Amino acid sequence: MNRTIRTILGSWIDKKIPKINTRNISLEPYLNMNVRKIIVLTGFRRVGKTFLLLDLAKHLLKQKSREEIVYINFDDERIPESTAFLTEIIPSLKQTFSNKTQYLFLDEIQDMPKWGQWLRRIYDTEELNIFIAGSSSKVSSREIPTELRGRCLEIPVFPLSFPEFLQFKQKQINTKHLSYSENELAELFTLLDEYLTLGGMPEIVIAKEAMKQEILQQYYGTVVRKDIIERFHIQNEEGLKALLLLLLNSTQYSISKLYKTLKSLHYPIGKTTIQNYLNYVETSYFIHSVPIFSYSIKDQLQYPRKHYFIDNGFITSIATRNSKDYGRLYENLVAITLLRKTAQKNQNIFYWKNQRGLEVDFVIKDELQVNMLIQVCYDIEDYDTKKRETTALIKASEKLNCMNLMIITRDVQGEEIIKDKKIIFKPLYQWLLEDNKNNIF
Repeated sequence: MNRTIRTILGSWIDKKIPKINTRNISLEPYLNMNVRKIIVLTGFRRVGKTFLLLDLAKHLLKQKSREEIVYINFDDERIPESTAFLTEIIPSLKQTFSNKTQYLFLDEIQDMPKWGQWLRRIYDTEELNIFIAGSSSKVSSREIPTELRGRCLEIPVFPLSFPEFLQFKQKQINTKHLSYSENELAELFTLLDEYLTLGGMPEIVIAKEAMKQEILQQYYGTVVRKDIIERFHIQNEEGLKALLLLLLNSTQYSISKLYKTLKSLHYPIGKTTIQNYLNYVETSYFIHSVPIFSYSIKDQLQYPRKHYFIDNGFITSIATRNSKDYGRLYENLVAITLLRKTAQKNQNIFYWKNQRGLEVDFVIKDELQVNMLIQVCYDIEDYDTKKRETTALIKASEKLNCMNLMIITRDVQGEEIIKDKKIIFKPLYQWLLEDNKNNIF
């Protein structure tokens, strides 16, 4: 075992850190925290967690040696899934290196047996700064082992924001020119269309055009196989895949509706099993579900939930219908952007709907109050469409006592006062470009 660890450490000493495209996420502020925490990066597969760890390691290596900064990827096939391997890591570091290790980067450690207990022990006994990353919710604040609670700080990682997408594409958009430069605006809409339809997974953004769909389908196959079927030992694989296709081809669900549809398709899956499958899919970060807004927990559980996929690319590459439904792509992209923006702000996202069927796409709420109501409408030019969207916003505003109202559109910009309430109209590209400012409004 000690020989294997020495081999892994030797690989790290010789490892060439690849070129890393800069993101708007930086782990450097977590190097000098007043209270020592284990920093945990969570998120869907291939969103860039590993590169964030390596980027931080690269920054530290400007002043420290490879012995002081150690990176171990537990997806390495040479590493056995055994507690004994974990137990030998710290002694091997001390025996192998002459310099004391100060920073330990652990990638995909969550499948190692008793990893939580081992991590708690070295956190308590060693003077180490520990960063871990995982594609499973096992390392998230919801499921992290009991022994690590209160000792970890979770950093959710999402696909590229639109500003990051532009950075990866090496495109610079001067927003001051958009109001009078047709060429600049046309280029922006071309880039936005690519981001809308193919998404913001880092590898996809820089891949050749002919390979993008194929890579997305490979991602999908991997998450279904490794993060859902294998992790939860699912026997009815075809039933799970049918359920996923139903979700990809719809925008909201209820357990009863899914049960009836699957039954009609000759997939006899019980309601409890369907609920379990949905929970499993969410733990992989592949979908995020949004409940209806209600002060009644019973209502939140009873009414259909809206679901959003981690990246638009999966909708266009896997869904069998409406894959170029821009209304849906707009809403899914806004949802994921909102999830990114609210992830560490103690804010929650809901949708609102009344008994007359009026609906608001997003309700942003903190612990005490509703902060904002947002509608997403690709084409707001039609009179009936605009009336429907604004009427719903006004009704929700009155019901929820919220005055921050916005409609995100394709290209309409401005403000209108309707029934003494101001509604802001903002083009999607403008709202996305404000992502750098880390605000919702």
